[in-house]
Parts: sequence; structure tokens; C-alpha cells
Amino acid sequence: MKTRTGSRRHTLTGLVLTALMLFPVYWMLNVSLTPQQDMRKSPPDLFPLHPTFEGYEAVLQDQMPNLGTSLLIGLGTVALTLLLATPAGYSLAKLRRRGGGVLGLFLLVAQMIPGIVMAMGFYGFFLDLGILNSWWGLIIADSTIAVPFGVMIFTAFMSGIPGELIAASRIDGAGALRTFWSIVLPVSRNAVVTVSLFTFLWAWSDFVFANTLDGGGELRPITLGIYKYIGNNNQEWNAIMATAVVASIPTAVLLILAQRYVAAGVTAGAVKD
Repeated sequence: MKTRTGSRRHTLTGLVLTALMLFPVYWMLNVSLTPQQDMRKSPPDLFPLHPTFEGYEAVLQDQMPNLGTSLLIGLGTVALTLLLATPAGYSLAKLRRRGGGVLGLFLLVAQMIPGIVMAMGFYGFFLDLGILNSWWGLIIADSTIAVPFGVMIFTAFMSGIPGELIAASRIDGAGALRTFWSIVLPVSRNAVVTVSLFTFLWAWSDFVFANTLDGGGELRPITLGIYKYIGNNNQEWNAIMATAVVASIPTAVLLILAQRYVAAGVTAGAVKD
């Protein structure tokens, strides 16, 4: 009886905590359906009693190009991050190159640098190169955050790959590159999915780099698209929240589809035999 009561108590606690965490998401949806004239109503309606889709109409009219730009930047950042992080992680984990420990320390330190500091440094650098206000400049900038994280994840995961597997491929005549491409990379699927997901989420939600490096560009990401609805004398909150709802859908779908791979990827290397 005590076990059943304790189980019910834990279930109830879990439901309450889940409701609290999901309430901001619900409120975002509620505000996105609220007419503009009811935004300052006190107390606010807990449910959209007179729903309107004006915010979603604004998304379809104004924000679809920005969503496409964010998708382009996100996928480009994922591709560049994987291109750089996977061989670097393999080298640190299995090739044991000289200076690997120092490189790992630098990667750890790179994770501690505030984004705004990096953005200001990139501004001067991009200005000299003439690549401000470009979508591919944002891909480069976002990759500087994702690559150190990706290298650490790949290093931890690939360190757990049995050495016998690598030795067998070498006996069969495979070099380091062939072993990496045909053996190591396929068995690192969980790490690839984990790094890809987090990289895409960072690039998709980035505002600091976008506002600093692409504030005047023709192709702007969705975070800047949301920002344009906020002015000194007017805040289109239903359009803001509707854009946020639409922008959250791809990330939510990716998280649902990749959750089991992410769970395996982020815990890789935590336990050694």
C-alpha cells in the first residue's frame, strides 16, 4: 500500500512539474491567438476566448523567407561543424597526435568565451574581409561555437570504440582515412546525431551573431524577423508569439525524432571499462 501511495505521489509531482515547465509554451500559443486589442487586458484571459489568426497571417506574409534563411544557416552550420569536428575527434581519440591534450584544453576554454565577446571580434574581422551581412558569414560564426562542442563529443564517443576494431581494419590494409570513413564514422551515428541536433538548435536560435553580423543583410534569420515586430511605440505580440510558435515546430520535431540518439551520444565516454 505504501509503495502504491508513493508511486502516485511521484506521478502527481511529475505531472505538476511538467505542467509548470510547459506553461510558457501554452502561454505563447495563447497570446499568439489573442486579438491585439486584448493584449493589455487585466487580468488576461487564460484561454483564447476570441481567437484570431492575424499573427499567423503575418508569419505567412512576412516570415517565410526568414524561416528559409534560418534553415539554410542551420543546415550549413551542421555540415561545416561535422566536416571539421568528426576528423578532429577521431584524431584526438584514436591517433594520439602530439599536442592533443593542449588542443583539448583550448577547446574547453573556447566554450567559456561569451558569445557577445566573440561577436564583437568577428565584426571587425568580417568587416575587413567584406563578408558582413551574409548568410554564409553567420555559418562560419555559428560554427565557432559548435565545433569545440562537437570535437569534445566525438572524442568522448570515439574513445569508447574498441581498439580491436581499429586494429582489424589496419590488418586488412585500411589506412587512417579509410578506417575513419568506413569503420569509425558509421559506428559513431549517435554522436553524429547529437552534434548535428545541438548545432542546428544553436544556429536556429542564434540572435547575438545574427544581430551583430547580419543586421543589414537582405537574408535575415527568423530571430531577426521576430525582433522587427518590436518597436518603441508598438509591440505586435500576437505576431511575435505566432512566429515563435512556427519557429519552434522544426526544433520540437527534431528533438522528438532524435531523443534516443541524443541520450546515447551525450553519455558516451562517461563510463570506462
